[in-house]
Order: sequence, then structure tokens, then C-alpha cells
Amino acid sequence: MKAFVTGGTGFIGSHLADRLIKSEEFDEVKCLVRSSEKWLEGKPVTVVKGDLNNLPVLQEALTDVDVIFHLAGVVSAPTKDQFVRANVDATENLIRIANKTGISNIVILSSLAAAGPSNGLPKTELDPMQPVSIYGESKMLMEEKIRETAGSEMSIKVLRPPAVYGPREDQIYTLFKIMTYGVTPIVGDGTSPKLSMVYVADVISGIEKASKLDTKGIHTYFISGQITCWKEIKQISETVLGKKSIALKLPPGLVKKVAGFIETTASLFGSYPVVNREKAREMVLEWTCSYGKAENELGYQPQVTLEEGISRTLHWYKKNNWL
Repeated sequence: MKAFVTGGTGFIGSHLADRLIKSEEFDEVKCLVRSSEKWLEGKPVTVVKGDLNNLPVLQEALTDVDVIFHLAGVVSAPTKDQFVRANVDATENLIRIANKTGISNIVILSSLAAAGPSNGLPKTELDPMQPVSIYGESKMLMEEKIRETAGSEMSIKVLRPPAVYGPREDQIYTLFKIMTYGVTPIVGDGTSPKLSMVYVADVISGIEKASKLDTKGIHTYFISGQITCWKEIKQISETVLGKKSIALKLPPGLVKKVAGFIETTASLFGSYPVVNREKAREMVLEWTCSYGKAENELGYQPQVTLEEGISRTLHWYKKNNWL
């Protein structure tokens, strides 16, 4: 079989490419690459130069493809238009060409951000979508566009992971980097708000299992792991690092002010920071979800505990001189 992967140069996509390369099921793994091959460099993949707005390139690349894994997307941008172009319009292009080419098996990565924050109970697929950020809204619009565009013979699996961590991740990594200086910034009191986290290998497992489902229609699943809190993350990280850190508890109002200052300052230098007003709006809320539907219908079950996942991640950062 032949696979086509978008987002293969990124954090989650590169781990998926590694898994597909090792799988005996696929004899070719095509990866769409816009510029640098990054984590794909030197690996036995077929590099397709281009992007999701280059329709002729997509048309040719999807010839003879059996399954599409669409993981490309933008998680941080200063305007809604940029989010919509990258997350909504690009997905529409891919689905329309896949439908024209006769490809029915598609797995698409969305996000818990599309569903919105939880409020005491983990989100399920039956809950209404209530995003609170432009990123989350763009993912919701992407899911709506999928429903509008999908062909009747397609089997599209939309997966919504919460916060994903692991080797090669460079955003949650910022927290671990700060901890090495003996300080851990914590939103709230440390035990609230709660959040769901999932190790990258478990996300890849969920993606693989979703690709096996061939039932026609659009199927949505939360692919999640353990529900935790910042206090627990701090304790586990301290054990792995062998170093205590001081908890710097930040009230929600201060988080938003600090993020606003960082974003304004960065804009003076023509950049858009990871910590910004949009991210702060999400950070102060509870983000939990249930993977019960994925467990029942796909046989998905997270295998990596938070302790093991953080340990693997921090050791990778150390080995690769990130810490």
C-alpha cells in the first residue's frame, strides 16, 4: 500500500512517518514537504515538494495512494485569515482532490481546541463545539468544511488530541526548559485547572487504528491520555531531572497580562511568540476529554503513563542538547 502524509516534517507527523516506514503494510510513504525536510532528512520516504495550495502537485502526488494522513496545519498565527488558509482551505483542497482521485481512506488531525474547554467533566464527541481561540475556531471550521466536502464513498476519521508531548516537541518543551533554571510557572493553584495530555506514540497508535476503520462517513474521536494537573507534571519532572524547582503560581489575570506584554514586544521585532494572548486565553481554562469512544470503536488505549512519557521526553531533550 501507499501512504500520503502531510505535516511529516513536524512533531507528530515525523513520528507517524517513522512508524509507517517501519510498517510492513506500506511499500511507499509519500510526504508533502514545503521547504526543509527537517526530521525526514535521510529517511526512506518519497518527498513531494509543494504545499496544500498547489493543486497540480497534489493531483499527481495522490496517484495510486491508498490512505491519506493529513496532519499539516498551523497552531500559531497572528490573524484568523492565516489560520483559515492553513487549516480550512488547505484541508478542503486535499479532500476535493482525494475525492476526484478515488481515495476514500483519510485520517485528519484536528484538536481538542476545536471542541473547547471542559467544565468539570471531560469533553465527549457528543458535546457541542465551543472553541475559545482563533486556532480552535479554525479547527472547528475545518471539521465543518470536511462534512461539506466529503464524498459519499469516503471514510474520514477526524482525531482530536489534547496537549501532545514527547521527543521533538518544541512548545510544551519551553516549560521543561524553564524548570531547569529552578522555577516552574504554574497556572492557578497547581491542581486546577486540570488538563488531558497524551504522549506522541499513543497519538500515532490512535492514527494507525483509525486508518483501519473503513466504514463510510465521517467519524470523530478524542485520542487522549491521562488527566493531570500542573502540580503533578512538576513533581514528575523534578524526579526525572533530579532537581527541585520553585512553583511560581500565576493567577489567570496575570497570565493574560504577561502574554499580552510578550506578544506586543515580539511584534516590535516582526515575530509572533508561542506565548501570546490567544494561548493565554486557553491556558487559564480546563482542557480534559474522554477517549471512551475511540476505545470502544477503534480499540484505542493509551499505553504510556505520564511518568514514563515525561521521562522519555526529558531524556530525549537531554540527549539532543535541548536541555
